[in-house]
Amino acid sequence: MLKKTLLFMLFVLFGNLADADSQKMRDATRGELLYSTHCIACHSTQMHWRDKKLAADWATLQSEVRRWQKLSGLGWDDDDVAQVAQYLNALHYHFPSPD
Repeated sequence: MLKKTLLFMLFVLFGNLADADSQKMRDATRGELLYSTHCIACHSTQMHWRDKKLAADWATLQSEVRRWQKLSGLGWDDDDVAQVAQYLNALHYHFPSPD
């Protein structure tokens, strides 16, 4: 009887540990992945909070993302630019967007 109880307790314990490992992590957005891969090396958080930031609204934010990806030779299409702008807007700027 003691063996069965011990075995049952081990199954319960290991079953709970397996559940802890299987918790779904948040999926990164395409904009976050693009920004993290290509932009974060030069842009710290302070870049987006500084007083002299060039992004003053949704349109200028998209314009700045487009400008910098072009200067970097990344070759992003309009959707990539919009995805990165949406990511930055959600994280730092909070401008009203047309979407």
